[in-house]
Amino acid sequence: TMNVEHEINLLVEEIRRLGTKNADGQVSVKFGVLFADEKCANLFEALVGTLKAAKRRKIVTYPGELLLQGVHDNVDIMLLQD
Repeated sequence: TMNVEHEINLLVEEIRRLGTKNADGQVSVKFGVLFADEKCANLFEALVGTLKAAKRRKIVTYPGELLLQGVHDNVDIMLLQD
């Protein structure tokens, strides 16, 4: 299995690539955008698992515990560290 730290680093890169900066300079991306992206689909075996691990480490934040495709497509995933 891939190293969790490595997966989280890849996730941060993809959020930067696909996301937009808000007025505070924080980068966020919609879950649906991340989920639907072809590169992300190929990179992450378990995107939701990687997101949960990143959230536990306070690298990203999003409302709720579990993100589901379709239901949570409009949920913002916010990058907490640069």
